Amino acid sequence: MPAVRVHDAQPDDDLFAYLARTGGDAARRGALIGSANEFKEGDAALGLAAADLASRAAARRLLANTPVGRLAAAPLFRDELYDALQETLDPRAAAHVATWSLGQLKNFVLTADEAEVCQHLPGLASDVVACLVKIMSDAELVTLGSRLFHPLPGSRLGARGYLGARIQPNSPTDHPDDIRWQVLAGWSYAVGDVVLGTNPVSSDPRSVAAVEAALWDILLGFGLQDTLPHCVLAHIDVQAEVERLAPGTTGIWFQSIAGSDAANATFGLDLAGLRRHARGRTGRWGLYFETGQGADFTNGHGRGVDMVVHEARKYGLARLLKADIADARRRLGLDPTPWVHVNDVAGFIGPEVFRTREQLVRCCLEDIAMAKLHGLMIGLDVCATLHMDIGLDDLDWCLERIAPACPGYLMALPTKNDPMLGYLTTAFQDHVRLRERFGTRVDDRMWAFFRERLGVVDERGRPTARFGDPVWVYVQWCRARGDARPLDLVAGEGRAALAAVRARGVAIGEGHGDRPWDLPPALDAEVRSQCADAKESLRAEWRPEFVARIPGARRLRTRAGDRDEYILHPPTGEALSPAALAELSGLRDSYAGRFDVVLVVSDGLNAHAVMDDHHLFPFLDVLVPELRAAGLALAPDVFVLAGGRVRAGYAVGAALFADQPGPRRLIHVIGERPGTMHHAFSVYLTAADGAAWAAPRAIDHHITRVISGVADTAYPPERAAREAVAMLQDMLPRSCS
Repeated sequence: MPAVRVHDAQPDDDLFAYLARTGGDAARRGALIGSANEFKEGDAALGLAAADLASRAAARRLLANTPVGRLAAAPLFRDELYDALQETLDPRAAAHVATWSLGQLKNFVLTADEAEVCQHLPGLASDVVACLVKIMSDAELVTLGSRLFHPLPGSRLGARGYLGARIQPNSPTDHPDDIRWQVLAGWSYAVGDVVLGTNPVSSDPRSVAAVEAALWDILLGFGLQDTLPHCVLAHIDVQAEVERLAPGTTGIWFQSIAGSDAANATFGLDLAGLRRHARGRTGRWGLYFETGQGADFTNGHGRGVDMVVHEARKYGLARLLKADIADARRRLGLDPTPWVHVNDVAGFIGPEVFRTREQLVRCCLEDIAMAKLHGLMIGLDVCATLHMDIGLDDLDWCLERIAPACPGYLMALPTKNDPMLGYLTTAFQDHVRLRERFGTRVDDRMWAFFRERLGVVDERGRPTARFGDPVWVYVQWCRARGDARPLDLVAGEGRAALAAVRARGVAIGEGHGDRPWDLPPALDAEVRSQCADAKESLRAEWRPEFVARIPGARRLRTRAGDRDEYILHPPTGEALSPAALAELSGLRDSYAGRFDVVLVVSDGLNAHAVMDDHHLFPFLDVLVPELRAAGLALAPDVFVLAGGRVRAGYAVGAALFADQPGPRRLIHVIGERPGTMHHAFSVYLTAADGAAWAAPRAIDHHITRVISGVADTAYPPERAAREAVAMLQDMLPRSCS
């Protein structure tokens, strides 16, 4: 992609004066604003990265000279979300800063009293906030983060001197014991005070309800239901359905959000629906949002605008929804301050967004600053996928540089390696280390629980003999629920349950190494072994003898020339090669509309996940007769894609189903991110009529359902096959009309 060069900028030029003198339209303005960013691969892919350091410095000078009001009045793109964000700005606060240059605004937020700065925040447009962080150094972003705090009501979460934790008890199979024991383990290290938040394997409301119940049961047993919320990170509509079916069982509601109407539609969201949900959240817990730079453009909605601007608008959306909750509470005569926070998942997408640890730090610092400038309490998932050039020790380096910017909380897992999502993030031990290193504290209410009820830390906050002992916490939970059985019996039951959890691939440590923040040596070695296996799995390719065993296998290629191109440039894995398209065109004619279902098998990021024994073939052995019993005709060819991503499956469906009468269904088996013992695959299911298959972008993730974590050691392939057919029958075909 071309890079942005900034020539002949005069010392007094602002952005608009420079454009008037040198020529350029809105696209040129967007390129200049993008070129002020620190380099990231995502901006380079959009042609928005500066060509050199001189161009970046010049772009920053232009922005620094530009009046805030001019920036606010000239959006890079408009949609319904943008208009809503503008309508809800405080006009008096906006007018106060409108005549300032962006450089003056920067000096103000870095030097003025915190209370005075906070008075002006409601007048800062999201696009202005995005431009503001572009002209700040890393050190200035740290300074800003360490000056502004927006604690959650009635708590010290997000306050100065506090660093909280979201325990993320993910299970490869949504097993309640996997979830329960990760929470107990976290509490044994005095970690976990913001939210118990599980990413579910299945988005079926019944499965989500079961996970909600497991988390609720833990809180209820200890009497913590009014101290700490729980959350299952399913789509907000699914959470609403669970609450409708079982009132009072859900905690804080979650949703991933994007920075534009089109990108939010990818998540199956519209602004009106989000606002309706927000206005209904008038109880103890409000809403929990997740964001992340790069999600917009990687879903095809970059609009020629850089990642920082899109990210800023996500915080604008969170601020808008927070205000909606406050308004709804005020109308009911309640304290209007809502329990709302946001989590920036920086690094989850992959090297197409950014590749290095330095870029990860920059991204986190930008996002902390932007969220706080929107008046939000922000946490971080300082993370890396295993196909990035960031390792376990690199994450420690990153945390040392990010913690001084004072995020409200970080993720917390038994190890740095998530057992279900297969990516690297912060472990319980990282929290122990950061508390020691920076003198940060846990929210007072939960710290009292850790000290007085569990006894895992003493009055001075130092570890006791019970520190890192999840079985002890389990015994206390049983006692709190009225279990009076002998201690040895309850502890033995706990040890057996913990062993079963570990056997399912969820690594949970006990105790620590030489220091309280060191993993037990054996567990540390296990995690490093899994990471090494992940690096090898990323390079795995189809074995010819394996493909030959697949009945009706027909090999196709995407536009990815090799694994490097596939990993570093994901769009090449989303589009089919010309030869593949020509072959499918011929097959479409021969099929003559006789088949309801097409099966695609892709290597994804881990071909081993499909090729391992007892994975694909047990799935097919159940899938084929189940489809037949359901009256669904499966095409005789199984399309085996090399270098295939999820959208490549949609391309196969479009080539075969476009304009065909009646509902047409796609089953796409794809290797998941490596990094766990399971080598799991996912099954993506899409149903639509022929008109939708023919329409550009009508078929995308927003109408697709997924079964993840499929492996003989996790979610059994046979069970996944039955569920896939049942889900296909329940899915209403998407119509283009």
